[in-house]
Amino acid sequence: MQIGVAYSEAGQQVWLTIEVPDASSVCDAINHSGILKSFPTIDLETQKVGVFGRLVKLDAPLRPGDRVEIYRPITCDPQTVPRRDGSDDDD
Repeated sequence: MQIGVAYSEAGQQVWLTIEVPDASSVCDAINHSGILKSFPTIDLETQKVGVFGRLVKLDAPLRPGDRVEIYRPITCDPQTVPRRDGSDDDD
């Protein structure tokens, strides 16, 4: 079956379309994609993964057309970054 694998980090984004066996899991797809070789900093022990924006476990089964996403850890403290809610305070 055909699925996608997506990952991005500062300055670089990757979205691969690959073929995997029908009974593949999220972990199988990530390993099959080769993305771990391209981004050796990915740590599946600590980083979250998802399918179409919903968090899943590495052993979650895939369906044809799914997009596996590997999420980066937050790199800034939300308590110290000003909130951007879409309103313009300069009015």
